[in-house]
Amino acid sequence: METLKLFYTPLIVFGISFVILFITRKSLIKIFLKFAEKTKTTLDDIVLNAIRKPSILWIFALSVDIAIKFSQLPPQYSNTLSKIIHIIIIISITFVAGNLLGLLFNTSLREKSVPLPNTGLLQAIIKITIYIVGILIALNYLGISITPIITALGVGGLAVALALKDTLANLFSGIHILMERAIKVGDFIRMDNGVEGFVEDITWRTTRIKTVQNNFIIVPNEKLVQSIVTNFDLNDKKVSVPIKISVSYDSDIDRVEQILLDEAKSMIGKVEGLLADPEPLVRFNPGFGDSSLDFTLVCYASEFKYNFLIQSEVRKAIFKRFKEEGIEIPFPQRVIHMRQD
Repeated sequence: METLKLFYTPLIVFGISFVILFITRKSLIKIFLKFAEKTKTTLDDIVLNAIRKPSILWIFALSVDIAIKFSQLPPQYSNTLSKIIHIIIIISITFVAGNLLGLLFNTSLREKSVPLPNTGLLQAIIKITIYIVGILIALNYLGISITPIITALGVGGLAVALALKDTLANLFSGIHILMERAIKVGDFIRMDNGVEGFVEDITWRTTRIKTVQNNFIIVPNEKLVQSIVTNFDLNDKKVSVPIKISVSYDSDIDRVEQILLDEAKSMIGKVEGLLADPEPLVRFNPGFGDSSLDFTLVCYASEFKYNFLIQSEVRKAIFKRFKEEGIEIPFPQRVIHMRQD
């Protein structure tokens, strides 16, 4: 009977504590949900969704901790169990805070259009910082001095740096890319080795580039920093789209120029990304070709990603118009005169 009484009191205390905390949690969530519905931002919704499930673990752990205080366990055991419960709560809050701040950072950049790169590297730095703070808090709660740990890390840091030389080089190169802001997520870039595409993400070790063929090229950050890079979106996303056109020597060059301009202007509003300002223009290429007169039609795209679409649609329109007007697009040819003695 005495043994059962030892368990009755903690169980009753646990049950009462859990019910009170659960009702309190449910009431607070309802209040915050009503408040969140009135706001335009989604940040409060993200916070509520992030803590809704972990909060059940927290009230369970707190209920167990309260029940331990009302139990008749020896102090050394009750104190140990209480510390374990507190450490579990601290660690869980740390992981939730790390993931939550990463999501909040991501959402805040999108909603407020803050001119900062939203990359995996920045989110990783935020999470690692939160995790380190949480571990230090847990060690401090356990009464463990962190000074010897920091000293040991300082002594072993040199060996780790030598062993992870390439990894650290890529990490600091990634930080350099973010700080300089010469390359950002979404930019279309071309490296001096011919690699080109849209920057999808800059992580702690590599930069992911998505090509126009929908493939991914993984470039180490150090290689990207050392490369000569052309960024088509650094200053102004607007780019020129040169389209080379060749016609036969029998063509009226004034008529050809007018047709090219008419067709280019007629596609404005029909082809995505094709700009009306600046207006399309035509240039008669210097020199004369072996078998043709060469022109360059210059259109303007709002972004580089529309370059290939504009070239395709404008070329099709010009080809159809040339057939209607009887303007010949010549095959490569040479005229050879045979001399006979």
